Amino acid sequence: MIARLRRTYRRLRLGTRLALGLGVLSLMVFAVVGTALTTYMRDYLSEQLDEQLAQGQIAQSRNIEEYGTLSGKKYYSWFYAVYDVSGGKPVLRKPEDPGDLPKDVDAFTAVARAQMSADTEVLRTDDLKGKGTYRLRACEFEPGTILVSAAPMDGIDDTVGRLIMIQAIAFGLALLALVVFGRGMLRRGLKPLSDMAHTARGITSHDLTDSARLPVRHDGRSGGPEVEELRTAFNTMLEHIDDSLAVRTEVEQRLRRFVADASHELRTPLMSVRGYADLFQYAAANAPEERDKHLARLRAEAARMGVLLDDLLLLARLDAADVEAPLRLEEVDLVELVHQAADAFRAGRTDHPLTVTAGPGPVMLRLDPLRIRQVLDNLLSNAAVHTPAGTKVSAEVSVESGMAVVRVADAGPGIPAADQHRVFDRFYRVDKARSRDRGGSGLGLAVARSLARAHGGTLELTSCPGSTTFTIRLPLGRTA
Repeated sequence: MIARLRRTYRRLRLGTRLALGLGVLSLMVFAVVGTALTTYMRDYLSEQLDEQLAQGQIAQSRNIEEYGTLSGKKYYSWFYAVYDVSGGKPVLRKPEDPGDLPKDVDAFTAVARAQMSADTEVLRTDDLKGKGTYRLRACEFEPGTILVSAAPMDGIDDTVGRLIMIQAIAFGLALLALVVFGRGMLRRGLKPLSDMAHTARGITSHDLTDSARLPVRHDGRSGGPEVEELRTAFNTMLEHIDDSLAVRTEVEQRLRRFVADASHELRTPLMSVRGYADLFQYAAANAPEERDKHLARLRAEAARMGVLLDDLLLLARLDAADVEAPLRLEEVDLVELVHQAADAFRAGRTDHPLTVTAGPGPVMLRLDPLRIRQVLDNLLSNAAVHTPAGTKVSAEVSVESGMAVVRVADAGPGIPAADQHRVFDRFYRVDKARSRDRGGSGLGLAVARSLARAHGGTLELTSCPGSTTFTIRLPLGRTA
């Protein structure tokens, strides 16, 4: 039975359980208050009856002393007994009226005997056979004579009984109203929690659009500060989940695009290798000049594929922050490194005049010279590839706000504004029609930015018609 009640209670809604708990707590409070009030009322009425007995016995004692009788000083439904105790034991005098005493006078005799050895009046409550509960009081109004009076307690019992009945009815109605109206108030107060539960159920459909936000109460009321805090926390959590899923979706899309682009980039040199291998096998075996030509093409495609794979491996290691960092740091003069890259550029790109501007002193940094040289070579090569012959290219080294700055600029046609935010994406080409042999794989700028970030720096682009500038910023006196 108890287990069944527990299961039933657990299945109840939170508002109902709170209302029942409030009802039980209120019932306990009502019981304590009712018990205290009833006890106080009974004690008060008993004190009043004792005082009435004392005042009545004073008048009766005077009447007996003066007239030798109780006549005229008897009260309705009271009992009276006079005992002579001069002989050492209580002896009941003959009552003036048979109705003055009940048939059983043992209780009166016991009170008189107790009064003989007491210094003050004796009070007792006894149940007189056939008469009910009475309050008995004994006093010695003259030496050797004791008066015992008994007053019924029916009035007290009736009053206390009515008080208990009134309390039970009043407390019962109050408890019923408290549970009913409390349930309604709790339901309204917990309505925001129901809204949250409805929204949480909606999350199972993976619909995290704006419709999944918790609605504002249309009646202008809220569930209090606690519910508002929970609502805010819940909405913040949903926004975080929504943003996380959006980022995850974007990452997955970029990954799929990256895999597709990488597969496409690798497929081209592999197909070339396969084609030249077939030509070498079937058509060029007996022609030395054709064989050398095809072998050269095979080596070129293999080298191109090797460069592509090296770039992909480097990007993967930089993204994953591999334990074996791809950087070998040492103290290097950045100005000298820029001059070395400029000399290599002039040797291979004679159709693009290059000027280098630097301060009078060296700019010493702790960096990986091979990787920073790779960044510089990529930027200079990018300037030559995407500008017509004769376009001026410049490289400038300076120190600004605690950062070493290298600017590689060209006076070419510039990069369209729509493409500027994507030039650092992997496999992205501004000129979609440019051949891979001339335009590269689209990994150069992505590698350059990743290497700059690996050194704790940045790589930024500013471009407009007639000017394109890539700016590298590297921190001074900081280990990557």
